[in-house]
Parts: sequence; C-alpha cells; structure tokens
Amino acid sequence: MELALEEARLAAAAGDVPVGCVVVKDGGVVARAHNRREELRLATAHAEVLAVEAACNKMNSRRLCGCTVYVTLEPCPMCAGAILQACPDRLVFGAFDDETGAVRSRLELFESFSLPSPQVRGGVLEEECAGLLREFFEGLRA
Repeated sequence: MELALEEARLAAAAGDVPVGCVVVKDGGVVARAHNRREELRLATAHAEVLAVEAACNKMNSRRLCGCTVYVTLEPCPMCAGAILQACPDRLVFGAFDDETGAVRSRLELFESFSLPSPQVRGGVLEEECAGLLREFFEGLRA
C-alpha cells in the first residue's frame, strides 16, 4: 500500500485526484499507476484501469491469477468491473468511498455477479489514504 500511496502522490502533484494502484505477484511489483485523467484528458484513465492494463500486458494474459491489486481508494464501478474481469486473487484498498465506492460502501459489485471474485480487504492505511484525498480537495476549495 505504501507504493500505491507513492503513486497517489504523483497524481496529486500532477493536479489529479490522488489515487494510486499497484499490482503485485509473488512479492514483486508487476505494474503501478496513478490517476492520469487530467493529463491524458481521458475519463477512463483511473489508476486501477491503467495498472490492470499494464499488468495484463506484462503478464501477457487478461487474467491476473496469483496477483493482489492494492489501491488507495475503494474502486468506483468502472474500476471494480475492470478488476473483476482481470480475476486477481486479492483486492486491498485503503480509504472507503461513500460516494462512488463499488466494492463495500455504495455498491457491492463483486457480490452481483457469478464470476469468481477476489478476496477483499478494505481500510489498509485508511487514515493516510483518506488524509491525502482530504488534503487534495481542501486545496482545490481554497
């Protein structure tokens, strides 16, 4: 999660919502990404989508078997769908998202399908992840 936080800080420095994502397999980083929506002017350039795509490319597979996806914020419906389609073994996220969280908070998307779902753990380094988001949005309002 520390690496995902590093990615989130890169997003914030570039003026994007500070979300970072890292895909890990066998203790090694397969891919890492941060939100790049503003930079790429692309609505789908969320950290999770970018990291999942990069990991699939690196592993030469659409499935991320044996992988854990770490993300600083509970995935939105789009990102939860991308993660579900990639079939990682685990999803670990930091801050819960009461507005658009699609894994535990607002929706429970993984429970809605008969596809194999990853094991989920939320709230890892929650305060640090949530604090980064809070700081970013306070800066925008100021």
